[in-house]
Amino acid sequence: MNRSTNMMVLAVLILGILINSVYVVNDKEHAIVFQFGEAINPDVKQGLNFKIPIIQNVKKYDARLQNLDEEPDRILTVESKYLLVDSFVIYKITNVLDFYRANNGSFNNLNNLLAQRTEFELKNQFGKRTVTELVSGERDELMNTMRSGLNDVVADLGIEIVDFRVKRIDLPSNLSNAVYERMRTERNRLAEELRSEGKEIAREIKAIADKDKVVILAEAYKKAEQIRGDGDAEATGIYAESFSQDPEFYEFTRSIKAYSETFNNKSDVMLIDSDSDFFKYLNQSKEK
Repeated sequence: MNRSTNMMVLAVLILGILINSVYVVNDKEHAIVFQFGEAINPDVKQGLNFKIPIIQNVKKYDARLQNLDEEPDRILTVESKYLLVDSFVIYKITNVLDFYRANNGSFNNLNNLLAQRTEFELKNQFGKRTVTELVSGERDELMNTMRSGLNDVVADLGIEIVDFRVKRIDLPSNLSNAVYERMRTERNRLAEELRSEGKEIAREIKAIADKDKVVILAEAYKKAEQIRGDGDAEATGIYAESFSQDPEFYEFTRSIKAYSETFNNKSDVMLIDSDSDFFKYLNQSKEK
């Protein structure tokens, strides 16, 4: 019985050793084999692998994309203006041994180092640009330059910067109020200038219209007087011709016209001698 027990214990030990000798590395992991605390195999292949129990141990690290999203940084531009820059970095481990040696295998240590180097690179790039360049046209160029520059400064960390993105660029709150106030003042000033220019243009248009009106009325009056003068001249000619042909009839028509114009208003009062030439034709009609 003791022999059977010993065999069973031995079998269990052998099974335990076999279990501890086998490990699996999947496609989402990097692995390093250590022996007595020293890395002896930093390039473990994916799949089923073996190690010596007790003597060797394996550490695994995430091979997937990692994201570093820190609090916004206060960065100075070439114009000596502060901006609040909110950005993030996406990276992955490319050399697991360098990653382990640089960060003692800790992602927290890595993120601290990466955050410091990212801030330094941001200050370097923003210090070459104006606010207008950063906010508008050169943001894409900035992100590409940042990604390239970060890859140069993190090569010793065993990682690769896959992407760098700027989420927001804002003015500090104390400066934002001042900027907005200046913008509001400038808009009001511009609006007042436009209103003044509009009023001036309106006055010029009105002056031109008034001038044109005076010219048109003067031309119309001139033309009307000319037509009236032509009419009077023609009428005078007709009367003259009529007088030459029948003086008595011409004098009669003139008297009738005078009567009509004189007695047109019933309120008019005239004191004229009844024997006056004015009543010549009226007196003749009575005599008849």
